[in-house]
Amino acid sequence: MNLRLKIALLLESLRRRNMKKLHPLRQLFWESTLRCNVHCLHCGSDCVASVETPDMPAEDFLNVIDTEITPHVDPHQVLIIISGGEPLMRKDLADIGHALKQRGYPWGMVTNGLALTETRFRELVTAGLRSITVSCDGLEKDHIWLRQHPLAFEGATRAIRLIADYNTNHPFPLTWDVVTCANRRNIGHLPQIREMLWSLGVRDWRVFGIDPMGRAATNEELLLTDDQFLYLMKYIASEREAGHHVSYSCEGYLGDYEGRVRDHLYLCAAGISVASILIDGSISACTSIRGKYYQGNIYKDAFWSVWENGFQLYRDRSWMRKKAPCNNCKAWTFCEGNGMHLRREDGSLMLCHLHRLGQKT
Repeated sequence: MNLRLKIALLLESLRRRNMKKLHPLRQLFWESTLRCNVHCLHCGSDCVASVETPDMPAEDFLNVIDTEITPHVDPHQVLIIISGGEPLMRKDLADIGHALKQRGYPWGMVTNGLALTETRFRELVTAGLRSITVSCDGLEKDHIWLRQHPLAFEGATRAIRLIADYNTNHPFPLTWDVVTCANRRNIGHLPQIREMLWSLGVRDWRVFGIDPMGRAATNEELLLTDDQFLYLMKYIASEREAGHHVSYSCEGYLGDYEGRVRDHLYLCAAGISVASILIDGSISACTSIRGKYYQGNIYKDAFWSVWENGFQLYRDRSWMRKKAPCNNCKAWTFCEGNGMHLRREDGSLMLCHLHRLGQKT
């Protein structure tokens, strides 16, 4: 590791320490539904079109916003991200968005695009939609395979065209990007995927790995080999050097690849500036984090008290050093145990990015 990167990482660790003390709430995820109109092979929530768990009533979520969050924050500084399942399964999505807009909160969503018609898109924009992420997992055959719906690619590309066209012709553009889950089937097509997305108007592309959880836990075809993961890092770095805004997801400390494959140095902001309200009212950080790490429930606990006084497992991660491979890791100061969503219920780590890259720890 060169000296310049090491100094930058040390400064980032100091900034992270200060962020833990202040823990300003900057992003709030709301798992508004577990219903979904596709059946993704890699789904971590095991969502289906019809589930026994009902959608959370909008009034329950808005009550938390009004009584527990708004008195303590500047609404304009907290981005609310509506997730699922597929948030477009909720017919009241525009009404909820409008209610958040009235309260001063910017809001966004993550969608597979299948139900995003032009009419619905305009309704959401009018209701205050500020940011949107569309999932597109490769060329047509690979995307349909992963999403398990014959119209999945058509829906995703239609949504991308709608957003790109809107931003081209509107004075107040949306913040948006496309995310792709890299896997063993699409890893060799990344250059073609980038060209396809750019032809649709995309200029901001994030690539994720698929972690061994949910449906992906038993499907090796979804999980990159170590060599493929290294190739992914090299590919993203080369695209960025060529001036294309391609980036790796926020997860995982990447050692020598820090500063080369994304716009920021590694930080797992779960429980530090990011919280979530899950479908059953559980208070968590990222929506992918396991149940053991939930901090309370809005139906019995005051959200703001939990945010202020809970989340200690997130803000003091010294407990992670008791388990391999973190117990003897020299990169601990920079990594602090990897992303929280990669911790199993027993506290063990699912995977180490440094090990996958063949870098010494």
